[in-house]
Amino acid sequence: MQARDLFETLSGNVYPGRGIMLGRSADGANAVIAYFIMGRSENSRNRVFVTDGDGIRTQAFDESKVTDPSLIIYAPVRVLGGTTIVTNGDQTDTIYEGFLHGKTMGQALRTRTFEPDAPNYTPRISGVLEMVDGGFFYRLSILKSDDGDPSQCLRYSYFYDAPKAGEGRLIHTYVGDGSPLPSYEGDPARVTFEGDIDAFTEKLWNSLNADNRVSLFVRYIPVDGGEAQTRIVNRHEGH
Repeated sequence: MQARDLFETLSGNVYPGRGIMLGRSADGANAVIAYFIMGRSENSRNRVFVTDGDGIRTQAFDESKVTDPSLIIYAPVRVLGGTTIVTNGDQTDTIYEGFLHGKTMGQALRTRTFEPDAPNYTPRISGVLEMVDGGFFYRLSILKSDDGDPSQCLRYSYFYDAPKAGEGRLIHTYVGDGSPLPSYEGDPARVTFEGDIDAFTEKLWNSLNADNRVSLFVRYIPVDGGEAQTRIVNRHEGH
C-alpha cells in the first residue's frame, strides 16, 4: 500500500465521520494517537471532548439541545497501564472490561456489532496501542454491515508491529458524505505525517472540513517512558 499524506487525505474528504490514526512521530520519539469526530446534525455537533482521568469522554455542549445521547455520549479514550484504548463508541468500555478479564481485543469485540443507526449502520472502529520495552505496537479493528445489509457483521482486525517513524494507519467510519452514509472500505490507510504535537494538532484540525468538524484529541507518548502530552480541540470554544 502506497503511503499518502495524512493531512491531504483528510482535506480531500468532506465527511470521513469519526476517525482514528495511530502511528509514530517523524523523529521516532513518540507513539502518536489521534481521534476526531465530525457531525452533520445539530445533535451530533452539540459535543465537546473533556478529560476524564487519563482518558477523555464526550459531553454535550448545550444539554438543552440533546435529542438522543445513546450514540454520541461515550468515553472514546481509556488507559489501562501502558495500554491506551481509543474507539468511536461505548465499545471502549467493552475492550477495557475485556482486558481486565484476560480477553483479547477481538474476543471482547465479539459481543459487539456496528451501530444500530439504520440506514447508515455506522461501523464501530477501535484501536489499541500498547507501550512495551522501549517501543510499542498497535491494533485496529472495524465492525461493519455487509455493504448496508445488517443481517451480517463483517469483522476485520489489523496488527502493526514496530511502527515506522513518520508513518501511521488511519481508519474512519465513512468513505465520504451521502445518504445513507457509505461505510469505510478497505484496509486502514497508510499515512505519513510530521511535526511536534502542536504542529500536528493544528494541521490535523485544519485538514478536517470546517463545517462538519466537532472535536479532536491528540496524544504523544514518549517511547522512552517520559510523560505523555495531550491536546484537545473543540468546535465550541470554552472547552
